[in-house]
Amino acid sequence: MKTAFRQVSLTTTDEAEEAVGWVLEKVFEQTPSVFTHPEKLGPILSVYLSEKQTVTEAHRHAVQAGLKAVAECGLTVGAGQLEVKRLRREDWVDSWKRHFKPIDIKGKLLLKPSWRKEKAKPGQKLVILDPGLSFGTGQHATTKFCLRQLVALRKVGQEQNMLDVGTGSGILSIAAAKLGFRPVQGFDYDSEAVRVARRNAVKNRVSDRLQLKIGDVTRLSLNARMKHDVVCANLFYDLLIANSERLIARVKPGGALVLAGILDTQFAEVRAAFEARGMRLFRTQGQGEWRSGRFVHAD
Repeated sequence: MKTAFRQVSLTTTDEAEEAVGWVLEKVFEQTPSVFTHPEKLGPILSVYLSEKQTVTEAHRHAVQAGLKAVAECGLTVGAGQLEVKRLRREDWVDSWKRHFKPIDIKGKLLLKPSWRKEKAKPGQKLVILDPGLSFGTGQHATTKFCLRQLVALRKVGQEQNMLDVGTGSGILSIAAAKLGFRPVQGFDYDSEAVRVARRNAVKNRVSDRLQLKIGDVTRLSLNARMKHDVVCANLFYDLLIANSERLIARVKPGGALVLAGILDTQFAEVRAAFEARGMRLFRTQGQGEWRSGRFVHAD
């Protein structure tokens, strides 16, 4: 008997496509695919759950809360109704293959799904990640920003460590290990995400360089014993603000704190929270509705 999946879809508007996609990504912990149906008024975003997984009331409430937050930023999100249907495995695979392409990060990193034939250039590090039941394949603007910062911050020949807060699929941890950061530590509150991240690390032959575990950013000590050259936190803006002291406490003097997962309309609030605690915005970049930033210690 062939495996089936549940396709969970949400129709939205062109202006809110990226923001709504981010909501689904955080709730269901995987990057949604996007396509346009001729009989629909806007793009359709879909995520795929295993047959054993169900869409719970908690999922629905979280989606609605996320859509409300997006709408409060001035974007029209549409009806906001989740549609769930069963899908054969071969249909699921074909859907992902249509939407995921290789990503080149400054000629230093090449991220691609396993079915693509592209090869890394001389000196370029290869990361292979297939879309699955955990989010994070590099397609989203905020993830790309984090990857670009890892490339920019890596100082060849120097020892540098990295902390990945909310690791998801492990994409940032794996990329950091490939670039030469060591040790690399990552954690996520979701045990399934950690399991998938560990599996991806094995697939990319960097499991011996990573420390991936279950953890909760809200439970981190305010007095970190270990500090890091680079800390990446790709989280909802309210989590970033509420845990700003915990994140800052893990950044070495002279180190960098990379923050992403922030709508452009929310970025000023995030920036103010971190600058009030002694950080300075060093670089920022916006794409669509999103804005990310690299912060350093003000002194």
